[in-house]
Amino acid sequence: MTNENLPLKNRKTKVGLSKEEAFILFGKIFDQSSMAFFCCNLAGNIVYCNNAAVKLWGRSPDYENDLWCGALRIYSLEGNVLNPEECPMAVLAINNVKLDPQEVIIELPDGSFKRLLSSPQRLYNDNQELIGVHNILIDITRQREEESNKNILLEIVKSSNDAIVSKDLEGMITSWNQSAEELFGFSEQEILGKSIKNIIPDELLSEEENIIDTIKSGGKIRHRHTIRKRKDGSKFNVSITVSPIRDFSGKIIGASKIARDITSFLKNQEKLKKYSERLEILNTIGKTISEKLNVKDILQKVIDATTQLTGASFGAFFYKTISNSGEELTLYNLSGASKSIFETMAMPRQTELLHHAFYGDGPIRLDDVTADNRYGQNFPHYGMPDGHLPVRSYLSMPVISNSGKSIGGLLFGHPDPGVFKKEHEDLLIGIASQAAIAIDNSELFEEVTALNAKKDEFIALASHELKTPLTSIKGYLQILSRNIHDRELSGMFVEKAIKQAERLTILVKDLLNVSKIEAGKLELEFDIFDLRELVIESIENFAHITRSHKISFKDMQIPALVKADRQRIEQVMLNILSNAVKYSPKADSVQVEIEHKNGRVVVKVKDFGVGLSEINQRKIFDRFYRAEGMANVSGLGLGLYLAKEVIERHGGQITVESELDKGSEFVFSLSAYHPHD
Repeated sequence: MTNENLPLKNRKTKVGLSKEEAFILFGKIFDQSSMAFFCCNLAGNIVYCNNAAVKLWGRSPDYENDLWCGALRIYSLEGNVLNPEECPMAVLAINNVKLDPQEVIIELPDGSFKRLLSSPQRLYNDNQELIGVHNILIDITRQREEESNKNILLEIVKSSNDAIVSKDLEGMITSWNQSAEELFGFSEQEILGKSIKNIIPDELLSEEENIIDTIKSGGKIRHRHTIRKRKDGSKFNVSITVSPIRDFSGKIIGASKIARDITSFLKNQEKLKKYSERLEILNTIGKTISEKLNVKDILQKVIDATTQLTGASFGAFFYKTISNSGEELTLYNLSGASKSIFETMAMPRQTELLHHAFYGDGPIRLDDVTADNRYGQNFPHYGMPDGHLPVRSYLSMPVISNSGKSIGGLLFGHPDPGVFKKEHEDLLIGIASQAAIAIDNSELFEEVTALNAKKDEFIALASHELKTPLTSIKGYLQILSRNIHDRELSGMFVEKAIKQAERLTILVKDLLNVSKIEAGKLELEFDIFDLRELVIESIENFAHITRSHKISFKDMQIPALVKADRQRIEQVMLNILSNAVKYSPKADSVQVEIEHKNGRVVVKVKDFGVGLSEINQRKIFDRFYRAEGMANVSGLGLGLYLAKEVIERHGGQITVESELDKGSEFVFSLSAYHPHD
């Protein structure tokens, strides 16, 4: 029998070691081995373990109590705790089956876990009797973690919304994920092994050379915005990040590229930029409106800002003004065009489009005004007048005050079609509302300024009106003192002084009445009397005062009973008669009429004098207001204000109808009184 066929204990080593020496040598080899090794008897007790096993388990085994394994606990890959008899060593010893290497998980005393590859083998004696089991344990924790991480990374790359591509240093594509297919249009089969230049526009090929040079030098490209192309040749904006790929030795062997389509991002950025700019412009408009009260400055700011916001070639604000000839629309402010263009061009203001721009209930937005059926229908131009700015895109918005009155209109134009969008239309609605508020505030300020000027004018006028009779009275008294014995002369100047004193009394009374009205203390004493008789008496009394005008009376020949303050109504009547004479210096007659109408007594006083403009008609009953162009007529501008207050406090009405250079008719009415009331 040859040496190789002898049992191990009977063999002779080639180096001349005895059996005992060989066992000792192998024992040292196992002790010093970095591979964990241990043996168990058939009862499961550990009879030997090397240092590598102790280190792997994190503890020295309890030789009396530990069975089949020296670990604190052992788990299946599913995470279930294995009982001692379920360990691979026990299964091999108890069951006569062949057992392949198995993966298990062990728990260490510090609470950490390791993943091991267990390779148990049966152990026989010289008589081929099973005496135990030995096992070699390999720590594969790091290997499995790396595999897991690699799988996770692969899944991330596979499911990423970004295109992830790898290439070698020659620019040949080595990997291509699903998002890359969707983004660039090439399938993985079509593009693998092909040049990365297939997705780079020709004009940017030099960019790829620079990227490769950077990668070769160990550099990295971070979030570069550039252009790439799809399989169909279409180009789009991308952000790319490129990093070097290294092998196990650290050598750079290629590059990984992450590409993201940023077309929507750039559009959103542009929208945010525009939105920010709009907010800034709108803030400027609001600031202008709050800080300035000059209509021209406000409207210029509004039209400049809206022209910029809408992207219009030009913008215009047409403002409605009222003149003596009636209502008309006049160009007020322009942006993006010369005012002279409009001044030299007749504007067909009654066209349907322009009418809606000023009096409509909302904006009109047309992509091409020349294609609209409302365009080109008006004489004499039937389209764009000569010299008109070229307009295809059209946008207009009426400006309506808080009271509902049409103030004017905003109009915008552009020579290209389709420039104005829904967002511009919505924007215009808000700006038009702001413009209306600004104009209302400005007009209110102008009215306050005008009233303040009227107040100053009134103070000067009152001083003059009060001083005139006082000066006259003083003069007459001085003449009387020198001619006291001349009865005829004295009587004349006494009569003049009395008239001036009466004039002074009326002025002072008017001022006192205004004060009482404002303080809410104007008292009325109601009596039942015939208004017809009061009118006749007023005409007769007034006829003695003036010789310049003949006052005719159209009498209804029946009583006109009213319940009112007789003295106050008489004051109203005399005031209206006085104005009829004062404001018709070139005429010689005044007509008075009284009638019953719809349960009311109506009194009309008509003159044939200078008349009132539309503006004067609206303001004639205002306090301290005096009709323009009549500076030579005395008065404080209180008579008609007092008349209106008195009539309205009686529940009546007072109105005026007038025409310039043809005269005016003042009408007041009171409820008729019936005995059964």
